[in-house]
Amino acid sequence: MPKMKSHTGMGKRVRVTGKGKIVREQAGKRHLLEGKSSHVTRRMTGTVVVAKADTKRVKKLLGR
Repeated sequence: MPKMKSHTGMGKRVRVTGKGKIVREQAGKRHLLEGKSSHVTRRMTGTVVVAKADTKRVKKLLGR
């Protein structure tokens, strides 16, 4: 039987915490930052938990 392989692209985008939550970086802080207010860019820092609707799909891609 072939081995189950995890999706490498998803592995680079999310990580699993010690308690099993899946966290990701906030989107929208890569380019066009001059047009965004500092309030918006500050709000986009840090990590957030992946939406409940997406967790099943993300876990499958990670091989969990």
